[in-house]
Amino acid sequence: MIGGPTIDIQYRDIAFASTGEGVGVNFLTGPNYLVGAAIAYDRGRIERDDFTNLRGFGNIDPAPVAKIFGSYVISKQFPLVIRADARQIIGGANGAVADIGVYMPLPGSSKNFVMFAGPSVTLATHHYLQNEFGVTPSESLASGHPVFDPHAGLNAAGFGFSSTKFFGHHWMLNLDAAYSKLLGSAGDSPVTERSAQHVVTLSVDYQF
Repeated sequence: MIGGPTIDIQYRDIAFASTGEGVGVNFLTGPNYLVGAAIAYDRGRIERDDFTNLRGFGNIDPAPVAKIFGSYVISKQFPLVIRADARQIIGGANGAVADIGVYMPLPGSSKNFVMFAGPSVTLATHHYLQNEFGVTPSESLASGHPVFDPHAGLNAAGFGFSSTKFFGHHWMLNLDAAYSKLLGSAGDSPVTERSAQHVVTLSVDYQF
């Protein structure tokens, strides 16, 4: 269990800064669509955090991430949201990753209690997967893992759920849950110890 503060600052529908999404602007907005760009960060990877498995691989340094994103809502009658983003990691893992997801409100949602759920997929370039999941000949000698050369393409698939309960005009309680499974080269890599992951976060937020 990990705890900590979250920050989410928004200026109308134009600009934002948050601990999760980085600093960015929405440069195209409409009644049912949004397109923007942001600078975020990738935390990298520290060898000593899993030294038994990653011995000989070295660290992947934290690095800035350039991101473009967009979302589209089908209609008010059918509020299915399609969201996609593409991220280029500048240094560190030094590759590109893209996410595509769809979600929509669930039955039981109301003005003061909103629930969303939907699936998503992640794709990645060969360079990113090589740094994160590949094993070079020298790394194989140091770690004991067999040499592994990943191929670009599907990286993961998952399903997410999010709910928000509003208390008055300022307070809200958020519950987010997500399940993700590594696929393709990421799932087949000898570096991968667990292909399936799940995350649950609970937060209390105050909106000024």
